[in-house]
Amino acid sequence: MQIAEHIASLSGEGRLLAAAAERAGPGASVPTCPGWQIRHLLRHTGMVHRWAAALVAEGRTTYQPAGTEPALDGTELLDWFRAGHRRLVSTLEEAPADLDCWTFMPTPSPLAFWSRRQLHETTVHRVDAESALGGALTPVSAGRAVDGIDELLIGFHARPTSKVRSTKPRVLRVRATDTDATWTVRISQDPPRAVRSEAGAGADDDVDCELSGTAEGLYLALWNRLPLTALTLRGDRSVARIWTDNSAVTG
Repeated sequence: MQIAEHIASLSGEGRLLAAAAERAGPGASVPTCPGWQIRHLLRHTGMVHRWAAALVAEGRTTYQPAGTEPALDGTELLDWFRAGHRRLVSTLEEAPADLDCWTFMPTPSPLAFWSRRQLHETTVHRVDAESALGGALTPVSAGRAVDGIDELLIGFHARPTSKVRSTKPRVLRVRATDTDATWTVRISQDPPRAVRSEAGAGADDDVDCELSGTAEGLYLALWNRLPLTALTLRGDRSVARIWTDNSAVTG
């Protein structure tokens, strides 16, 4: 996906999140985030949006801590969230292509990083908001889902902070049945190493476990927004549990 596509999709996802939150109400429970209500989701996501917008707008080249979440609620909280989301989108739209600012994963450019990161941050939390309504979720396109899986497996969990580890080396394959994308994830005592290949490439390699499903299903399950039962699992289930039990992104 290109930067302009990421920003346009981010704009749409934020609006969907706010609309779902408004329908659900601030006190509605968020089943995909145990212990959270819609008010907590809006405060968290709105804070992240403002943090990212400030880093980009000010060209901060070193890490800056995020601000505090507001004590707002109800209509005031929704207005605050929407204003912060609009500011993030406009900040990214107006940022120069050669933007220089801090990032926390390898990236073609800081602008590409923040456009992509905030799209997937907002998409996952939009799913959280819609889950509070208990109905159907707005679909995620296969292309965007593949991009998000790339970011998660090859970006987030390649960092030293990943807790996806195993004293016994294990190999997990993730296969999208509606695209050509297949990921091989090697889990060891070090951060996991993931490589994406085209469908069929490496299909004869020995793996301990394979998770397969639509790109959207894999995207949501790997972010722990859908259970493993939403996917087809072949092989050693304990390998998949290493992922689900340890993959929560906390920083």
